[in-house]
Amino acid sequence: MNRPLPRGRGGPRHTAGAVVSLPRALSKLGFCSRTQAEALIAEGRVKVDGRTVRDATVRVDPGRARITVDGRPVVAERKVYLMLNKPRGLVTTRDDPQERATVYDCLEGLTLPFVAPVGRLDKASEGLLLMTNDTRWAQRLLDPASDVEKTYHVQIDRMPDEVLLARLTAGLTVDGEHLSARFAAVLRAGQRNAWLAMVLNDGRNRHIRRMLGALGIEVLRLVRVAIGGIALGDLPKGAVRHLTPAEKAQLDRAPR
Repeated sequence: MNRPLPRGRGGPRHTAGAVVSLPRALSKLGFCSRTQAEALIAEGRVKVDGRTVRDATVRVDPGRARITVDGRPVVAERKVYLMLNKPRGLVTTRDDPQERATVYDCLEGLTLPFVAPVGRLDKASEGLLLMTNDTRWAQRLLDPASDVEKTYHVQIDRMPDEVLLARLTAGLTVDGEHLSARFAAVLRAGQRNAWLAMVLNDGRNRHIRRMLGALGIEVLRLVRVAIGGIALGDLPKGAVRHLTPAEKAQLDRAPR
């Protein structure tokens, strides 16, 4: 049985000039995720230049090839740049095998092309998540060479001291990876726990949780509040909005 088509059709075609796998081409054109594309290809619903393709490893130029799904042309969507205030408890994925709630639940009812997260926040983390259908832009922001800083507010289960802060900025080796913070400071402290401000320029998988866990420290809450100088601000939890032209330009100016 054919499943409903993902959102994301229409708009002008642009010359891409790069040969990529067919699933990636469908993703770059803003039609669907790579996983969804692989399923559509396996079902024989995708044609390239009039020929049905069932091999997901076939490579095409998305700017030149004529790609159709169920007979309808797939063309490049307008570029969309969003910020989402991710609530705790959502996973940062489109299709979850465990059928958990995802960040895409926050986009329900919005008229958007297919967009993908720029990086991830784990299920227990919250705060600023960028989403876009501009894969090249996303890859540049994620490239460590771009040196885009990400700021987090982290609640921990103890009172920090200067030794701990120095250890976080000096870094430590966890599972063979050197993890460190560019900056770490106390935001506020109570009698039993405290909030830290931490800045990373190299966001690895569960970077902060793994680093603090290796020091025997439990993370009670973790909120990303800024990326490259773009602040989450007062955007409500679960809400999404387009980046302003000034915010987009600021991220475009991030070091390369």
